[in-house]
Amino acid sequence: MPTKDSNGTALADGDSVQVIKDLKVKGTSSTLKRGTLIKNIRLTDDEALIECNAEKIKGLVLRTEFLKKV
Repeated sequence: MPTKDSNGTALADGDSVQVIKDLKVKGTSSTLKRGTLIKNIRLTDDEALIECNAEKIKGLVLRTEFLKKV
């Protein structure tokens, strides 16, 4: 199955996505705010997860239900 964002749009390696909900990042005191743009995502074996780097947080894994393709 293809990896899809919260709206059902297919995602691919290198796409840019936007966060649709404030997300607390485990292990840090940082929060990803709604509207944060994340560039150059990488797909994983799990269709519900992507890997990315956001702002000052490296090696972040996010659930696709909280993202929309830009």
